[in-house]
Amino acid sequence: MAVEGFCQPPFQEVCAEFERNFAERGEIGAAVCVILDGDTVVDLWGGTTDRHRQRPWERDTIGLVWSATKGAVALCAHILASRGRLDLDLPVCQYWPEFAQGGKEDILVRWLLNHQAGLPAIRAPLSSGGLYDWNYMVGRLAAEEPFWTPGTRQGYAASTFGHLVGEVIRRVTGKDVGTFFREEVAGPLGLDFHIGLPREHETRVAPTIRPDTNPPGEPVSAFVREARGDRRSIQALVVNNSGRRTGPRDYDSPEAHQAVLPSQGGITNARGLAGMYNPLARGGKRHRTEFVDADSLAAMAAVSSASTIDATLLTGLRFSLGFMKSSDNRRRQPGLQESVLLSETAFGHAGMGGSLGFADPAVGLAFGYSMNKQGRGVLLNERGQSLVDAVYRALGFRSNDSGRWV
Repeated sequence: MAVEGFCQPPFQEVCAEFERNFAERGEIGAAVCVILDGDTVVDLWGGTTDRHRQRPWERDTIGLVWSATKGAVALCAHILASRGRLDLDLPVCQYWPEFAQGGKEDILVRWLLNHQAGLPAIRAPLSSGGLYDWNYMVGRLAAEEPFWTPGTRQGYAASTFGHLVGEVIRRVTGKDVGTFFREEVAGPLGLDFHIGLPREHETRVAPTIRPDTNPPGEPVSAFVREARGDRRSIQALVVNNSGRRTGPRDYDSPEAHQAVLPSQGGITNARGLAGMYNPLARGGKRHRTEFVDADSLAAMAAVSSASTIDATLLTGLRFSLGFMKSSDNRRRQPGLQESVLLSETAFGHAGMGGSLGFADPAVGLAFGYSMNKQGRGVLLNERGQSLVDAVYRALGFRSNDSGRWV
């Protein structure tokens, strides 16, 4: 499979692993980008945009990055906090009065960001197409009762995070989160990254290719087992109560691409992901523009919540305020081993099937990986992790046996 782009000599292992992904690990179309101290040192793409290998993945191919979108939403919240317009320690209802229903009066903004608000899903069936109606979705979330006492437990808000944080952003700024991100982040940084894709870019989108089913005898994740086994579970609600017009798999319709879906609907590529994290890898600034101040950058990197059994994903996860931290489950029993292995100073967000963007300010690193063929699971798989590992080895890191690169 042809790979295009460039890779500076110290990072040749990244190129080798990228090529191995196609040769040995089932990659179909993908891109990886690494920025170090503001300079792009790896920018590779290859493969095809379709399972039948008819259309090549081009330099400007874009696609869904799923929950890696949440990192963009979290960045918007921290921009507002840096400007003094959003206090993460105030109750959400100070900005969104209708939210103060059903035992949610005391939920803090920070609990939306670190997944402790108790709102990982919506219980009652969503209307067909409801996901694409912003006011409908936030109205349903305002009326929802928490699944547990807020602040006492962590449960990944897989399908609700973007609307929850995005509505706070809208109440503060008067703009939907897609517009705010475009005006304050993607535009100034020149990123090909969209939360709500303009129609004229539709032809550049690589459709998502669903993961292969588990071979007989291979364990499925605890999340999938619970989603299949109990239709009332949080996991089943996340998967099945989607509010999509034609069911949970219409994510590649033009309607879905053009909608503001900030939990899972961002469309970009590896260059866009790495470019978004580049200022965060360099003190929160790019040139003379400050995106976040030092206090916000510290909050983005510091662990705010951690659980050995996240109430949604049913595996160990650590979060800062809006971002994933290195989380190591490799030594747990089969079905609970999904991991994201970074350094302790790094923060970012993975997307379902394996996409990833992150910053590591300690070494000035920004990283992005996007692809069309999803791996099984909701965190990283061998394809993305092999690229991350190669980058850290190129930077002189020795081992990740501790659960983080050192």
